[in-house]
Amino acid sequence: MAMNLNNIMLGSEDPKKLADFYSKVLGAPNPDWSDEANGWFGFQAGDGSLAIGPHSDVRGKNRQPGRVMLNFSTPDVNGEFERIKAVGADVVAEPYEPGGGGGMLMCTFADPDGNYFQLATPWNPQST
Repeated sequence: MAMNLNNIMLGSEDPKKLADFYSKVLGAPNPDWSDEANGWFGFQAGDGSLAIGPHSDVRGKNRQPGRVMLNFSTPDVNGEFERIKAVGADVVAEPYEPGGGGGMLMCTFADPDGNYFQLATPWNPQST
């Protein structure tokens, strides 16, 4: 039986602030669901979802932001890079071609908690 990764949860000391940030990144005026009284917010992103909420083990900024990264695909990496930079995301890496070519573009940002997230052109595993 194959498994389907359907959700990523980001723990935060300030989930409302992080949810407000991802609302801007994802171009969503509001989360797709929320339990604001308990500090939980969720966004649908394509086939998967992103949940943001409190976690007792999370304090301050992420000290190992490269360990787990969120990846969002878009055919317009350059345009989305400029839009997301304008909403205040910290730029970690400007658009580049990983591996030196092939037409794929990626860029990396950090969110207010220091978590890295990337934009990449859609990947088609059948074409490699």
